[in-house]
Amino acid sequence: MRVKICGLTREDTVLHAAAAGAAYLGFVFFPRSPRNIDPAHAADLAGHVPPGLCKVGLVVNASDVELEALLETVPLDMLQLHGTETPERVGDIRARFGLPVMKAVGVADEEDLPAIADHAAAADQLLIDAKPPRDATLPGGNGLAFDWRLLQGRRWTKPWMLAGGLTPDNVAEAIGLTGAEQVDVSSGVESAPGIKDNEMITRFIAAATGDA
Repeated sequence: MRVKICGLTREDTVLHAAAAGAAYLGFVFFPRSPRNIDPAHAADLAGHVPPGLCKVGLVVNASDVELEALLETVPLDMLQLHGTETPERVGDIRARFGLPVMKAVGVADEEDLPAIADHAAAADQLLIDAKPPRDATLPGGNGLAFDWRLLQGRRWTKPWMLAGGLTPDNVAEAIGLTGAEQVDVSSGVESAPGIKDNEMITRFIAAATGDA
């Protein structure tokens, strides 16, 4: 089981998440998010990430110019595309910037599932998240779950990660229902929007890995 802690903004939580056993550490570059950080701050935080952990940059419909500026400053290991990027755009970013790409796909019902396979052809990994409500201002990090039974027995050609409304109290159930081998959490380990709670991070990773 590999765990991603997303939306990190402080050195102490970066170090704590790494020590607690996270495999991926995520930094958000989306101005409307309460977890948004500027590239210079992210570069400083990335310097505290131990070797072997994957540093992921979350962007939303970023242009090539924006991605170039970001990658010139922050030593990222993977890009997470969390907007309306098409499979073609995903493939173009992979080819242009030479980094693995994780594509987020929102799910609300069975009609959303074909998009997962479409993106699997272009991305290195998939992040299956709850589709945001129509009036949502954020594409993710809304603390919403979807019906995990939709994923039962389904597999794709690329590694995938479960996200959306996961908490220390429900992540084990979600893994059991979906068969996920990777999980992502952001708001589910926060004491307030954008403020990570180290104890909740510890509990989440322990619950996900079966060490609780």
